[in-house]
Amino acid sequence: MLELLTGTGLALSAGLNAYVPLLIMGIASRFLPFVELPANWTWLENPWVLAILGVLLVIEVVADKIPAVDSINDWVQTLVRPTAGGLAFGSGTSMETAAVTDPTQFFESNWVPFVTGAVIALVVHLTKAIARPAANALTMGAAAPVLSTVEDASSVGLAIAAIVVPILILVAVPLLIWWGVRSVRKARASVAARKHEKSS
Repeated sequence: MLELLTGTGLALSAGLNAYVPLLIMGIASRFLPFVELPANWTWLENPWVLAILGVLLVIEVVADKIPAVDSINDWVQTLVRPTAGGLAFGSGTSMETAAVTDPTQFFESNWVPFVTGAVIALVVHLTKAIARPAANALTMGAAAPVLSTVEDASSVGLAIAAIVVPILILVAVPLLIWWGVRSVRKARASVAARKHEKSS
């Protein structure tokens, strides 16, 4: 059960920011004695991989805080975030941590965890991509840096919780669902209001 929560938390994190969970997993496995990636995921510990993820993370963090650029970035990330979610879920479900001391082969097939993580990350990503343009339009772009900072912090928090205290993901999932429903409703209301203004 904890393996599933770890993988889910990491995939949710990737839906908000593709590079955060992968970077945190790589750093944790490289420097923390109680975190051990499975053998086929140790490439995340490679210094070059960590450096590349760090550069990509900086680009993502900056681009996501600029109005209009953030929406373009979201479309670019439509393939990246689900892929990162699949990778994060796959490695997370078989990673040994302080909370998961005896990871089992949670899934018999290698592709099932990847697809599961990709779907989780895609749902979070699409919710974010739908809500952001409406929020920018309502606030004349002022919402972009605020929302982006909250999303980045949430991504970091989810990744750390998934590795250290995966049981907290049981609290995070309902909160994300609430946020997603609320964001989509606001986006729809904003679109409807703009259509009404144009027609009147």
